[in-house]
Amino acid sequence: MAKDGNGQVSGKLGINTRLAHSGNNPHDYFGFVNPPVVHASTVLFRDAASMAARSQKYTYGTRGTPTTDALAQAIDTLEGSAGTIVVPSGLAAVTVPLLAFVSAGDHLLIVDSVYHPTRNFADTMLKRLGVEVEYYAPDAGAVIAALIRPNTKVVFTESPASNTFEVQDIPAIAKAAHAAGAIVMMDNTWATPLYFRPLDHGVDISIHAATKYPAGHSDVLLGTVSANESHWKQLYESFCTLGCCAGPDDVYQVLRGLRTMGVRLEHHQRSALTIASWLEGQNGVARVLHPALPSHPDHGLWKRDFSGSSGIFSIVLAGGGQKQQHAFLDALRIFGLGYSWGGYESLAVPVWLGDRVVAKGPYDGPLIRLQIGLEDVEDLKTDILRGLTAAAAA
Repeated sequence: MAKDGNGQVSGKLGINTRLAHSGNNPHDYFGFVNPPVVHASTVLFRDAASMAARSQKYTYGTRGTPTTDALAQAIDTLEGSAGTIVVPSGLAAVTVPLLAFVSAGDHLLIVDSVYHPTRNFADTMLKRLGVEVEYYAPDAGAVIAALIRPNTKVVFTESPASNTFEVQDIPAIAKAAHAAGAIVMMDNTWATPLYFRPLDHGVDISIHAATKYPAGHSDVLLGTVSANESHWKQLYESFCTLGCCAGPDDVYQVLRGLRTMGVRLEHHQRSALTIASWLEGQNGVARVLHPALPSHPDHGLWKRDFSGSSGIFSIVLAGGGQKQQHAFLDALRIFGLGYSWGGYESLAVPVWLGDRVVAKGPYDGPLIRLQIGLEDVEDLKTDILRGLTAAAAA
């Protein structure tokens, strides 16, 4: 096994090998292949001098334990980052870095197709704290330079877009932002670092809802935030100041899920693409919003920058409104109606775009987001046909 001087696996190995072996050296823990789950608040110092100087690796539970370090180091291996913080939810993975880098009087640019809770945080807490928030179109690319002001501190991206799956030109946005001295953050939950490494494309802060594919079983809430060298210190210090740390059992569950994320994602990707392609030929479907399909308007960007796709996409029904949307959903028997995604089970939710400013469509009918789980594809197709039949009859 190719490892560095700290016993960590080399980035030159294949992705599933890295997922299986990153994060900890078993020989640090008497040969046990999994790291210990450390439940900790108080950490004892050897003497008063070391206590005064804080001259030991661990000083208090909120500032890290061997358990959180194992997950953070594994994520660093995947992201190519200087450091990673682990927080209690995917939303906290958004709010902590924003609080770390924006201040009263700053201007914040956010893609209009962003995850709704991110928008809610910006429109409520950040505005109340004196931050100017502006939304931009997901196809902005290099022309985002025209929106950047002298006080623009952060350009926030999410690609592909939440619910509508537009692909952003991240390298062009990063180049324009950096030329103006702004920081680039990216919510990379859809692709994971297996299929897109944000820092390799100019992003400074990579955000991930580890609740989704890393955990993989719909039973854990967790988030990770990874930074490049120039932004790691400020991110880490802000994280410690906020005291927003994750519990050790959740951290361990995500590290455990990480070991199989590669093989699970391959299955999600294969099934989702099969179903998305099939849906393009079904009556009652106006469009399939999946960037890995050649028909997608941003397929070229996706093909240029991404090495794979995950298991979530949306469909546009051919006409109708909420009545048809709800009829489709209520007819489903295998797909559950529930928020989140990335677990083993297939899910469906209605898409609402009423909060958007510029990225509103138009679309030919109501939108439904599908999370394709690990079930058999033919069973899922049969279930979707139930929905399409019900929508047509509504």
